[in-house]
Amino acid sequence: METFDLTVIGAGTGGLVTAVGASQFGAKVALIEKDKLGGECLYTGCVPSKTLIRSAKVASLVRRAGEFGIKIPSYEIDFPGVMARMRRVIEKVGEHDSPERFKKLGVAVIKGEASFHSSDTLRVNGDNIKSRRFVVATGSRSIAPPVEGLEAAGYLTHVEALNLERQPKSLVILGAGPIGLEFAQMFSRLGTKVTVLEVLGQILPREDAEVAQMLEEQLKVEGIEIYTCTRTFRVEVKDGCKIIHGSCESESPARRPASFAAEEILVAAGRAPNVEGLGLEKVGVTTEKKGIVVDAYMQSTAKNVWACGDVTGKYLFTHVAEYQARLLVGNVLFPFRRKADYRVVPWTTFTDPEVSHVGFTEAEARERYGNRISVFRHSFGDVDRAVAEGEPLGFVKVVCDTKGQILGAHILGPQAGDLLQPLVFAMKQRMPIGRISQTIHAYPTLVEANRRAADQYYREKLFYGWMGKFLRGWVRWLS
Repeated sequence: METFDLTVIGAGTGGLVTAVGASQFGAKVALIEKDKLGGECLYTGCVPSKTLIRSAKVASLVRRAGEFGIKIPSYEIDFPGVMARMRRVIEKVGEHDSPERFKKLGVAVIKGEASFHSSDTLRVNGDNIKSRRFVVATGSRSIAPPVEGLEAAGYLTHVEALNLERQPKSLVILGAGPIGLEFAQMFSRLGTKVTVLEVLGQILPREDAEVAQMLEEQLKVEGIEIYTCTRTFRVEVKDGCKIIHGSCESESPARRPASFAAEEILVAAGRAPNVEGLGLEKVGVTTEKKGIVVDAYMQSTAKNVWACGDVTGKYLFTHVAEYQARLLVGNVLFPFRRKADYRVVPWTTFTDPEVSHVGFTEAEARERYGNRISVFRHSFGDVDRAVAEGEPLGFVKVVCDTKGQILGAHILGPQAGDLLQPLVFAMKQRMPIGRISQTIHAYPTLVEANRRAADQYYREKLFYGWMGKFLRGWVRWLS
């Protein structure tokens, strides 16, 4: 029986990075996947959804063509064509994740479902695989809320939505998190009537309230109906239409809808770790509702089993799975170990305008630091490049402590995910916001918004309070 130094279960981002990294260090590695290499991000997550978002953006720009002095007399959305382009992009990106490529890199790729037989043995396709160490990177999946009649009526998750060949005329989305809103705007721009129901008091509950409010207003302008504080309690099918019965606690009685009708229901209200059937309990791996329990080194409660990615329940982002995997490789193979550092974890919601986030929101910062914080903002409406491109909606918002250290940064605007990165780097390196103000930024670019927000730090420091009085007095004396 062949024995491996490391066996990785799951070939999503975390599993692939782990397998390649360990193999390049000379370890004998096996990679087990029951489906296709690439995982959710490639086939049902980041790649296909962002491809469709781009098509929806083009459709939106075509409708706005008159704003740019271009007349387009007519156009037609070819939904099957949009989906076909998505599949071509998946195929192209997936070339990097082919089994042949990983075999050339020295990884033994095995297709099948794995389950622990003992502390050093897996059962795969009826065969035993021995290994000194294991990494579980099986990811997570969408789950539906316990709503009466939902299963019987039928619903879509983002996985089924990405496999549609016929565009639904109307869609109710349960959940106003990143997935729910990205799909809401995408389908709406392609011509579907969309309604979003969110049980909490704001869309994107983890985002800064000011950001969420402005985005909600923009989505409503585009024709998307959004109801927060809305709980779904029953679903039924009537005359071929799905009826969602709910209660809108935040609406006045006169405006409170009793039910919502749509051709399809999309559930985007939660996820669960893929831990079933792995036999983790046989080898002493502890799991909780969120996933496998790991320590700061990504090691589970079993000394020879590690985990990374969504299955740990830490941060359900591809870039975090990659970070954990890169950290884990060193911790598994070498005696010196590094702890995971989640102090600075950015993320982006790819609506239009985009929403990007790192660190504390203003409310979270005030809860922790009281009034010992400063908030600096700059609107894209005052950024020349944003105005020239017809994208003036949104702002940069940076939350700092009294010494100018960045506690959190939030951007609503064009290319917000890209624009956030200088602020992420500054926060990671503990650089005060003044350093951004002192840095020359190319003109005209969108990233000037960051510098303009940072300029306010010096404006407050130099022109107000005792420092401002001193400097003005000094200048008058010199004059």
